[in-house]
Amino acid sequence: MAYSVEQHVALKRVAEVAASPCGTWLAAAVQRLDRDGAKYVSDLWKLPADGSAAVQLTRGECKDAAPCFRSDGALGFLSNRQPNEVKPDEEAEKRMQVWLLPAEGGEPRQLTDEPLGVESFKFAKSADRLVLLAPVIAGVEHGEQRETAAKRAKHGPSARRFKAQPVRHWDHWLHENPDLPCTHVIACDAAGAKRIDLTPAARSEFAIEPAFDVSADGRHAAVTRLTPGKDRELDTTLLVVELDSGASRVIGAADNVNFDAPAFSPDGRFIATTRLTRSPVVAMRPLATIVDVASGELRELAAGWDRWPMVAAWSEDGRQLIVTADDEGQVPVFRIALADGSVERITATEAGGVHSNLVVLADGRIAGIRSTLLDAPECFVVDSQPASVPRLLARLSGFEGAQGWAEVESLRVASTDGTPIHSFLLKPKVAGAAQAAPLLFWIHGGPIGMDQDGWHWRWNPLLMVAQGYAVALPNPRGSTGFGQAFVQGIWGNVWGEQCYRDLMAVADALTARADIDAGRTMAMGGSFGGYMTNWIGTQTDRFRCLVTHASIATMAQFTGVTDHPAWWYLEMGGENPYADRERFDRYAPIRQVQNWNSPVLIIHGEQDYRCPVGEALNLFEALQYHGVPSELLIFPDENHWILKPRNIVAWYGAVLEFIARHLTR
Repeated sequence: MAYSVEQHVALKRVAEVAASPCGTWLAAAVQRLDRDGAKYVSDLWKLPADGSAAVQLTRGECKDAAPCFRSDGALGFLSNRQPNEVKPDEEAEKRMQVWLLPAEGGEPRQLTDEPLGVESFKFAKSADRLVLLAPVIAGVEHGEQRETAAKRAKHGPSARRFKAQPVRHWDHWLHENPDLPCTHVIACDAAGAKRIDLTPAARSEFAIEPAFDVSADGRHAAVTRLTPGKDRELDTTLLVVELDSGASRVIGAADNVNFDAPAFSPDGRFIATTRLTRSPVVAMRPLATIVDVASGELRELAAGWDRWPMVAAWSEDGRQLIVTADDEGQVPVFRIALADGSVERITATEAGGVHSNLVVLADGRIAGIRSTLLDAPECFVVDSQPASVPRLLARLSGFEGAQGWAEVESLRVASTDGTPIHSFLLKPKVAGAAQAAPLLFWIHGGPIGMDQDGWHWRWNPLLMVAQGYAVALPNPRGSTGFGQAFVQGIWGNVWGEQCYRDLMAVADALTARADIDAGRTMAMGGSFGGYMTNWIGTQTDRFRCLVTHASIATMAQFTGVTDHPAWWYLEMGGENPYADRERFDRYAPIRQVQNWNSPVLIIHGEQDYRCPVGEALNLFEALQYHGVPSELLIFPDENHWILKPRNIVAWYGAVLEFIARHLTR
């Protein structure tokens, strides 16, 4: 079998889709390597909903992304391509603007010229309205924004001053400076004219990935808005703005509550969203929620369904929500009836897979992006009735599927308390009796998350299967898709307890199989999976080697350096690392590092603020001090994820070389 990391990074990545107003085709944003192989650029493609041949719409060494149709059928998108009608911008490649492909065809033309670029945008489905999110420097004239920002970047000062956490998010610093850009909500007509800043006083309310929607009639916009919470984490409410008058009001204000993904009903009367309440005692649980736009009244939907619905769209008649939810290793499409909250699964169980980026076509069918462990993401369409089988529209990725050389098994193993633990096992497909395969035991992050029957661009097990390894993807306590009680099993400072026992039960069962070489096994993971790999290193020598990526090694010390300390307190059950550090650190790998013997490769991105690089340095020094064979691999220009093509090649190259060195007989 042949599937290399070079082939992997060269695949095209289907990233986003939008449905045309007529419902006969999809616009898809597809990422690809640039001519130098150093970064990803993206193009737009047209995919007819009847499955006929796909057509490429845009080309060039730029990023054409976030497709969204205007009511007249013209296709809007974000791009950093060079301007062709607006005044020249020497740094245009650093900024995204809204561009438009006319419905009648022709070359794209630039629609907006936001001085500091556009972060996201949406057209009203049936009205002359465009709403966008863009950075703005308060108190500076629109025409002077670009020059002011450039002067500050060149001459400073560079100081940022804070009065409260969080001060960082993911891979960048936040700020409270009045002279630095902040995201604002801006309305225009559908031609990009008549620009109005709807939130001129905004500071940090939209600083972290706001989600928003525009009603089909163009009367309202709803955007998630941040405020400090009583638990010192950020609350999220919905800011609903009347686009004609600019009047706004906040909906859903409550202590320790977060809203996400607002979506207007077709008639504009309601907003569908997900809502969760934070607690140090009870693990979070997102619930589908309906908001009455006129009254602000909230109504939970399908609260008795023991899954986490992620709102994707409304049915055309406004009577149902189309959602996805993690479900025992799959991410199917479901519909929830507004009348009684009843839930029906749309995509057939036997089809498996992960479904995302859903849109509803004019005829009621549902389209989006689908993948499996053996198939790269591609566009699909499915009937809206239960037990429907998704149909592939086109193969844009260039990957033909791995069914000919790899196979997937879904299995369950009883843990130490009798609870069944789900796992996927990927293996090379071989004919007849074959030599037992060495096992790579991969542990997912989160810890609240799930190993899915879906494609993973960053950690793809097929690259290991192609080298002859079997790869286990376990879903231990804390994994989503197996009920709220299962999630609760990881909440609080219990990371080294039942979750660890679940993983060892799966490892025991797999190494007892004839098709697994029990003498050649290793464990690896990233983020929480990296933490658990570190914990494994202090608890057992059963694995020949370990690979730990973007991991946590300390616990109390980690509190003050992660980007959201208040969330960490919640995850740890509200325990106080300052009052009783010994108790807080009872599952900290660094406290038991003297028990570690297994060789380990430690990997980290220097721009990772979620699990800062100091965790890797702490662990590396502790292992070096104790004489444990250990190696450190640092990516100065990466965050929690390794995203740049050449760094991806280096990451897999280092991991595969390290594993081969230690699993060779």
